[in-house]
Amino acid sequence: MRVLQVASEIFPLVKTGGLADVMGALPQALQAAGADVRLLLPGLPAILDAALDRQPVCTMGPLFGAGRVTLVRARLPGNPVPAYLIEAPYLYRRPGGPYQAADGAAWSDNLQRFALLGWMAGQMAAGEIDPGWEPEIVHAHDWHAGLACAYMSAHPATTAKSVFTIHNLAFQGLFPGAEFGHLGLPPRYMRPQGLEFYEQLSFMKAGLMYADRITTVSPTYAQEIATPEFGSGLDGVIRQRADVVSGILNGVDPEVWSPATDPLLAAPYDAAHLAGKARCKAALQAEFGLAPHADAPLFCIVSRLTAQKGLDLVLAALPAALQAGAQFVVQGTGDAALEAAFGAAAQTHPGRVAVFLGYDEDRAHRLIGGADAIMVPSRFEPCGLTQLYGLRYGTLPLVRRVGGLADTVVDADAGEHGTGFAFGEASVPALEATLRRAIDTFRQPARWAALVQRAMAQDFSWREAAQKYLALYRLA
Repeated sequence: MRVLQVASEIFPLVKTGGLADVMGALPQALQAAGADVRLLLPGLPAILDAALDRQPVCTMGPLFGAGRVTLVRARLPGNPVPAYLIEAPYLYRRPGGPYQAADGAAWSDNLQRFALLGWMAGQMAAGEIDPGWEPEIVHAHDWHAGLACAYMSAHPATTAKSVFTIHNLAFQGLFPGAEFGHLGLPPRYMRPQGLEFYEQLSFMKAGLMYADRITTVSPTYAQEIATPEFGSGLDGVIRQRADVVSGILNGVDPEVWSPATDPLLAAPYDAAHLAGKARCKAALQAEFGLAPHADAPLFCIVSRLTAQKGLDLVLAALPAALQAGAQFVVQGTGDAALEAAFGAAAQTHPGRVAVFLGYDEDRAHRLIGGADAIMVPSRFEPCGLTQLYGLRYGTLPLVRRVGGLADTVVDADAGEHGTGFAFGEASVPALEATLRRAIDTFRQPARWAALVQRAMAQDFSWREAAQKYLALYRLA
C-alpha cells in the first residue's frame, strides 16, 4: 500500500512537541510492516540542510506568494523512509521556529505556508506531481496538513483516500475568513459545512470535514473530543462524523527511548539491573544542584509550561510535597507567568527545586532517566508521550485521568496492575493527595520496586500502532 505521510515537523530535525516524535517513528514502523511509505515535509532550514541525495521532481510557481517552488525527493539522515521536501525559500527559509518568529509571534503568512503543504499533498494524491509514484492513502497530521483533505475532495480525478490525525484539537489553524481567496478552493468550501468557523477559516476543520477517516492519538481522547468540555468548539463536527472517528494510541521508538542503550544517561540500566538508575538519579541531582539524597523522592516535569498541562496545580501543590521531603526538577518553556513562578520556586527552595527554562532533548533524557517519578497532571491530554517514556525508564508517571494518560497509566491502588499514580478532578487537593500517596509509596521500597517492574514491562511499541493504521488504511 502506497502511503504519503504529511506533516510540518519530524524528529530529530524539527521538533516542537510530540508530533515530531510520531513522524520520526510511525512512518518507519509502517515501512517495516510492508507499506510503501513516503514523507511530505515543508522545506524548513533544518530539514533541507540535513537532506541527502536531493533530486528535483518538479518546479512550479508562483504559488501562495512564493515565486518559485521546487519539490525534491531526498533521504533524511538515519531515516530509511524516502522524503519529498517542498523547497520554497520565500515561505520556509527563515530564522525562528516552524510556526513562530524568534519573538514568539506567529508568522503572518502561516496560511500560505501550510496551504502550500496541503496543496502539494492534494496534487500528489491526484497523480500530477511524480509520475513514478502516486499514493493510495494520504495521511495528514494535525492542522498544518488539514487542507490536504480539502484539496483532495475538490479534485474530481483523485482516487486516493485521506486519513486525518488530530494530535491536539486545541490548536486549530484559524485565519481570517477574508483570506479564503488565497487558498484556491471553490467558494462552497467557505461555509459552516466546510472550513468556516465563526467567520474564520479553520485548517483543522478542513481535515475534520473532508477526510475519509479521522483518528486521534488515543482511544479515550477520541471519545472526549465529542463533548463540549474537550471539543474546543468542534465537538459538534466530531459527533457529526462519529462513524469515521477512532483512536489509535501513540507508541515509543525503542531506538531512541531505551534506558539499556541510551547514551545520554549517566549509566545504563534495565528492569533486571536497576543500579544504573540510582547512578542516574545522583548525576541528575548533581547537575541541577539538588541535595544528594537518595531517599528523597525526585519528581520531574518535562513539558510546555501552560495551564493545559496543569502546571498551575503543581505550583499550588508544591509546598505540601516539599514539606513531605520531595524534590522537583522542571524543564520547559511557555507561559511567562508560569516560567516566572517556577523560577521563583527554585530560588525560594534551593537544593529542593531546580528549573531549566527551555527545551533540550538530551537533558530531557537525563531527567526522565534520573527521576523517580514524572508528572503529567494535564487538564486534557490527547495522548502524552512523556508518561510513556517514564514507564519505559521506570520513572513512575503521576497523571490526571484524561485522554491518553487514562489509556496508559494504571493507578497503584489498582493492585497487581498498577504502573503509576492517577487522579480525577483537576484540583489542588486532588493533586496534593496523589503526591502524598506517591511519596508514601516511595518510602515502601518493595512496593515501589514492584511498580517500577510493572511499568518497565509495558509494551507501547509502534509495531502495534502501525498494524492498526494499516487496517484503517484498508478500511478507507
